[in-house]
Amino acid sequence: MKSVPEPTFVIVPGLRDHVAVHWQTLLADTLWKVAIVPPLERDGLSLTARVGALDAVLTEIDGPVVLVAHSAGVMITVHWAQQSDRPVRGALLATPPDFETPLPQGYPTADELATNGWTPIPRRQLPFPSIVAASSTDPLATTRRVAGMAEVWGSRLVDLGDVGHLNPAAGYGPWPRAQELLDELLDMTGELAR
Repeated sequence: MKSVPEPTFVIVPGLRDHVAVHWQTLLADTLWKVAIVPPLERDGLSLTARVGALDAVLTEIDGPVVLVAHSAGVMITVHWAQQSDRPVRGALLATPPDFETPLPQGYPTADELATNGWTPIPRRQLPFPSIVAASSTDPLATTRRVAGMAEVWGSRLVDLGDVGHLNPAAGYGPWPRAQELLDELLDMTGELAR
């Protein structure tokens, strides 16, 4: 029986990049093989630059990968998937924002997002298995819009309930469910995330 190589987990942060107490940062510390898309020194709001940074990380990895994206990192991932043929084992896509509707104050405006290439949101099936983890109280997207994204991407939708935007401001820190969802995602191929 041939063994399946362990995947490298690629952390794709959102627009706020790396936060020490964010669940993605804490999860990365627990994974066996991990790579993190680095923060951008310039062009921080450029989708092209962020997709390029993800692609650069993936180019350095031999073997299977699993993407772990949060917030705008989900949008980076789905835009990247529309233009790349690099195989991906699967993706955990947590609390995608709806960049096609106005965001709360303190976030980029619709015009800034459009100018920097974030809209329209891709509406084609992803070429790999994925789980969209949705919040019923996310200030950056309604449940209905996130369900629509999951449907067109061919993703399994998981309702997390009242978790806000699943970030430190909403009380996350550690998010043990991420490990469970990764195990579920990889269970399809007989792999474990640990």
